[in-house]
Amino acid sequence: MKRILLAAFALVVAVAASAKNYGWDTEILYKGTPDAYTEKMCRLDVAYEKGGENRPVIVWFHGGGLTSGWRHIPDALRREGAIVVGVGYRFVTEVSLAETIDDAAASVAWVFQNIEKYGGDLSKVYLAGHSAGGYLVSMLGLNKAYLAKYGIDPDKQIKALVPYSGQVITHFAQRQKQGIANLTPTIDEFAPLFYVRGDAAPMLVISGDREVELFGRYEENAYFVRMLRLNGHKNVTFYEVDGFDHGDMAEPAHLLLLKYIRNNK
Repeated sequence: MKRILLAAFALVVAVAASAKNYGWDTEILYKGTPDAYTEKMCRLDVAYEKGGENRPVIVWFHGGGLTSGWRHIPDALRREGAIVVGVGYRFVTEVSLAETIDDAAASVAWVFQNIEKYGGDLSKVYLAGHSAGGYLVSMLGLNKAYLAKYGIDPDKQIKALVPYSGQVITHFAQRQKQGIANLTPTIDEFAPLFYVRGDAAPMLVISGDREVELFGRYEENAYFVRMLRLNGHKNVTFYEVDGFDHGDMAEPAHLLLLKYIRNNK
């Protein structure tokens, strides 16, 4: 595990390049429309560098506890020519958690079917997300059944999984539906920890400062990384960003993701 100092990040932010000449394609429906709620929520936006070719692709899942939030494309990721896909999905207040994860899987399938026309390289697809979005990333990458439904093998076709401060026990939104308190941990088929294995795609796991993270999220992720390695995973990188809490750790994490992409071309 690597600890990143706030002062060092201030320097990195100061010298970071500004976003390039990006185009936008928005409100793209990626899933069928059996009802108005699906039609509203199952949409995505694409930001792409005009004229770019063979670009890395970041599929971005927003946070919000699986019950709120909205799709967006972080400004910091629109650098260095990466294509960024901001995904919306249905919330567990209206559908089951399995259906929410299936939405995320369907959006990844759309990317593999369509992103080349934006200049994307299918061998460089990264799944990333913050908090609830990080949870979705880990579930898609470790429980292969969700993407297998759409003909995708995450071990072979995803360049890396990049959860920011993601839940790795059963998500608290699911536990709340079961009448289980936020601070009572469980691990079942809706926990990324349930699926830890050594042959998963490469992973970049990022946590906020252990002293200010949400509900012991740093310790969750530290254990997650340890169990991946004990199961034989040879390509897991883990960062803790000092001084950043659960909400604001995404900004330095974006820079870590871009650096990771540069180093894994």
